[in-house]
Amino acid sequence: MKSKRYFNTTGFCMPERHYMIDPLRNQKIIFDLIEKTQYFTIHAPRQTGKTTLLHELAHRLNKEGNYISVVFSVESAGYRSITEEIANKKIINSLYSSSGQYLNKKNCPIPPEKYTKDLTLENYLIDWAISQTKPIVLLLDEIDSLYDDVLVSVLRQLRNGFQIRPKRFPSTVALVGLRDVREYKTKVRPSEVSLGSGSPFNIKAESILLGTFTKEEITELYSQHTKDTGQIFLKEVVDRIYELTGGQPWLVNAIAREIVVKILNEDFTKKITLDHVESAKENIIQRRDTHLDSLIDKLKEERVKNIVSAIINGDGVLFDNYDDSLLYCRDLGIISETKPIRIANEIYREIIPRVLNRNLQDSIEEEGETKWYIKPNGKLDMDKLLKAFQAFYRENSEMWLEKFDYKEA
Repeated sequence: MKSKRYFNTTGFCMPERHYMIDPLRNQKIIFDLIEKTQYFTIHAPRQTGKTTLLHELAHRLNKEGNYISVVFSVESAGYRSITEEIANKKIINSLYSSSGQYLNKKNCPIPPEKYTKDLTLENYLIDWAISQTKPIVLLLDEIDSLYDDVLVSVLRQLRNGFQIRPKRFPSTVALVGLRDVREYKTKVRPSEVSLGSGSPFNIKAESILLGTFTKEEITELYSQHTKDTGQIFLKEVVDRIYELTGGQPWLVNAIAREIVVKILNEDFTKKITLDHVESAKENIIQRRDTHLDSLIDKLKEERVKNIVSAIINGDGVLFDNYDDSLLYCRDLGIISETKPIRIANEIYREIIPRVLNRNLQDSIEEEGETKWYIKPNGKLDMDKLLKAFQAFYRENSEMWLEKFDYKEA
C-alpha cells in the first residue's frame, strides 16, 4: 500500500501531503500574546518548522474568525544595495501578493498600484487596518534577511505604528527569522546608525525560540507512517534516531525518508533496523544535502569558528553563557541549548570535523598503495598506521598545521 503522505525535507509541511505534528502544540504563549495585542519575535535555526508554524497559525486565526492574518516574506528586499524606497515597494508587493492566499478579497489590502498616498509600509498598514473591522495579525518571515538602513526603516515604521494599534495599525506583529532580536542590533548599528534605544525592536513582549522534537514527538511523527503503511519504527530505532539528531526536525525527517524511500525503496513489508539508521546517517553526511551545506557555510564566520574551535579543543567549560557568539551559535542550532556546551547532535558532531579537515585530507598525497595497512581480513592494521603517521607528523606537522584554520579538529 503506497502512502499518500511522506516525510518532508523541502519547504513547509502540509498535513494532507506530509507526516507532521501540530506546530502549535506547545505555543499557548503565542495565542496569549495575540490576545493581548503584543508584538513578538520567533526565531529558530533553518528547517526547524518556522514557516510551517506561521502558515498553520495564520490559517487557524482566519478560520476561527476573530482576526485576519497574513504570512509574508520580506526576503525580496534582502540585499545591501537596495534603497529604502525600493525596499518599501518590494515588501508591500510581497504582503499584497501573499494576502490573497489567506484572505478573501474584501479583507485584502488595496493593490499597491492603486495606492495614492506616499507608498511606505507604515502608511500602507495604517490604511489597511482602518479599512478592516477585525484586528490584523501580521507575520513577517525572513526579517533577518534585511540589511542596514532598510532594516532600520522597517523596524522604525513598525514601532511608530505600535502606538496606534489595533484600530489604525496591525494589532499584533511577529518578526520571524533565524536569529533573536539582539542580532538585529548588530546588523542595524554597523557604525553610527542608531534607532535611539538600546534595542532596535524594544516594543517586543517576547522572543520565542522554537525547540527541537522530543523523543515522544518523533514517535508520534513516525507512528503516522505506521498508521498509513503498517511499517513500524521500533523503539530502539526511534531511540537511535533521537541520539543522532537531537530531535532536529529536518534531520528527523531526512533519516526517515532516507530509510523508507532510498534504502528500502518504499517496500513497506520490510523491517526497519538499526543498520538502516546507520546507513541513512552515513548517506546524508556523504551527500551533504542543502541543510548540512548551510550549516557548514556558517563555520566560515569568525565568531562561529571561535566557538566550534573551543568545543573541539575541550575549552567549552570556559564559556560565558551570555557571550553573544555563544548565543548566536545556539540560535543557529549548531550547539546545544543546555549544558554542557557541545555540538548540538551526533550528526553535526561527525560532519563538522570531517568538513573542517576536508581540505587538509585532500592535500595529503598518499604514497604507494593502501595494501600495506590493510590486514588479510580487510581490517586496518592500526600499529602500522600509527607508526607511519608518527613519522609523517614529525616531518610535516609544522608546515601542515599552519595551512589549517581548525587545527584542533
